[in-house]
Amino acid sequence: MTDTLLPNGIQDGGGDGSYFRKGCNPFAQSGRSKLQNKRASLNQQIIKEMRMRAGAENLLKASSNNKVKEMVMLELSYVNANLQLLTGQLEALNSSVEVYQNTQETANIPLIALGLKETKEVDFSTLFKDFILEHYSEDGNSFNDEIADLMDLRQACRTPTRSDAGVELLAKYYSHLPLIETRFFSPNHQAGIFFTWYDSFTGVPVCQQNLSLEKASVLFNMAALYSQIGTRSDRQTIVGLEEAISSFQKAAGTLHHLKETFTHTPSYDMSPAMLSMLIRMMLAQAQECLFEKTALPGIRNQFYSLMKMAQEAAKVSETYDQVHQSMIQTPIKDNVPFFWSTMSQVKTNHYRSMAHFFVGSALLDHQLGPSDDEDQQEKTLSQVYDRLPEGCSPLDILKDREERNRIGKAHIRRAILGHEEALRIYGLCHHLNKLEILEDILKASHQRTLNKYSENENQEEFTDYMEAPDIISKTEHKAELEVPATTKVKVTDFFQRLGPLSVFSAKQRWTAPRTIQLRPEDRDLGFTLKGDSPVQVVSLDPLCPAAADGLKEGDFIIAVGDTDCKWFSVSEVMRLLKDVDEEGIDIQVVSLMDSNPQMPTKSATFSGNLPKTYSMICLAYDDDDKKSRKVSKKSSFLNWGLKNKLKSASTLSLPTADSGSLPWNKHCPTFPSSSSYNNDSALY
Repeated sequence: MTDTLLPNGIQDGGGDGSYFRKGCNPFAQSGRSKLQNKRASLNQQIIKEMRMRAGAENLLKASSNNKVKEMVMLELSYVNANLQLLTGQLEALNSSVEVYQNTQETANIPLIALGLKETKEVDFSTLFKDFILEHYSEDGNSFNDEIADLMDLRQACRTPTRSDAGVELLAKYYSHLPLIETRFFSPNHQAGIFFTWYDSFTGVPVCQQNLSLEKASVLFNMAALYSQIGTRSDRQTIVGLEEAISSFQKAAGTLHHLKETFTHTPSYDMSPAMLSMLIRMMLAQAQECLFEKTALPGIRNQFYSLMKMAQEAAKVSETYDQVHQSMIQTPIKDNVPFFWSTMSQVKTNHYRSMAHFFVGSALLDHQLGPSDDEDQQEKTLSQVYDRLPEGCSPLDILKDREERNRIGKAHIRRAILGHEEALRIYGLCHHLNKLEILEDILKASHQRTLNKYSENENQEEFTDYMEAPDIISKTEHKAELEVPATTKVKVTDFFQRLGPLSVFSAKQRWTAPRTIQLRPEDRDLGFTLKGDSPVQVVSLDPLCPAAADGLKEGDFIIAVGDTDCKWFSVSEVMRLLKDVDEEGIDIQVVSLMDSNPQMPTKSATFSGNLPKTYSMICLAYDDDDKKSRKVSKKSSFLNWGLKNKLKSASTLSLPTADSGSLPWNKHCPTFPSSSSYNNDSALY
């Protein structure tokens, strides 16, 4: 096991003293963990009932016996009733927001957190071992620790802690998935591993063999964890509010990244329409926390402060109204808990009423005095209203005391109606009735507005039914998407021993490792090396002993002697080969099969139907004298001379006693001279 397993002081059920990963605690007995366990249990019951329903429907189609059909119809109605009951219980879990709130909170409206998606366990061991043996030609059992680390990491991601460590745990697994996909999931071959995830709202399971569903679900859970961190924050302090704002913005950013990256996820909770709604909801909750941060130090009872807070409250109301409008669209309304849409509607009315209360208080309590800046108040009031009653201007309202009181009381009346509507909607949802703190806040706001109206009510005046104008929403701090840096965590590949991903991946195919014996002739091995890890054979002399033993142009060297050199550079491989004696040394090489490796620029001559390949051949031919073709050949690997100055930086050689004696310049009767060929056919 790797050192990512960190102790947190809790032993596993076996009592053998093993530890959990940092950011994971599967035995936590918090209300949130119990809620998640209930969700997992409901998911299993839902999938059982769905299988029974599918079997009953198939039997109903296949049977022609009326009595059997009646029995099946009865059983089908029973199964559908059970499914409806289980779906209602799942909706109740999604409505249980109280377990996600801060335990010390007593004066804030509850916020909504997303529940984690549940998944089934996945066993990588057998299939990965077989793939390593078949595709990489290595013993799969030697990777038992790496496979166990991967499975432990995935299992830990099912129970992350509600903290930054839990988010980092999910991000670490998410960063490993592209590496795993490149290693083991070929685009032309199914790996045979099934990933099953349950819809967060309906409990319907979705199963796929590729990693797209796995990646998308982990991202969704990261966003859900951020939302849970935001709801847990202490919103009675500036620090807690800043944490909540950042968490909800990160949740929205993660969901937006999910929406833009994975556009065809089969699970409905990750569909574009649902994700758009969830993004709006996270940003609305961040905007609500921004409003609370502004109001936390206290709202000064001044004209400008009240007008500013009125527009801030109108902005919160506007964002929740957009959330509510997206929730009531088909088919989102059929999958979103009724509690969520009701809560957004309650907050829309509540914050709109607060905006009217602030404007009404500013107009009623702060009459224009001699020392007040008339122009500044006129400008402020004109920015609050989109339209005014006919015959009224901002300056007329400010100067005319009766008109000012008349419009001020109209705002208070509208605030009263809004608070009454919020209380009415609150009573329609039985899940909302469990939130006593929400009811207390709504009733307190309603009573405060009634008191304000009573203070300014004059029994001698006629009842005025003037409707207060709408308030323009405006904010100094708008909630924005924030893509967390944790989505790009640097991790170490579990299976890096297999070699560099650029070559040793599932989409590449190569031959089984071949053993080649290198025997230098005059310290010349007959080839040069090029490239990064792994190094590649180029400029191979077809007459050298290594070529006769099976070495090919473009082969990758994966081992020298007993040393694995898949990750070695040219200089490191050269150090292993510099002391090769006359007895030679064995190397292991592989050749790519389906893809053409990148080769250096070259020309080729053919003699006796056998290829002879050189790197960077320089051709010289004198047409006037009609001399024979002369070939100036680059020096081979492990050959040190003046010509090495012309070599590229990636080609390395070693000293030799005689740089002029080259083994491939020796006379060989099998290769006739190139002069026996005409000029056109000899050169490509």
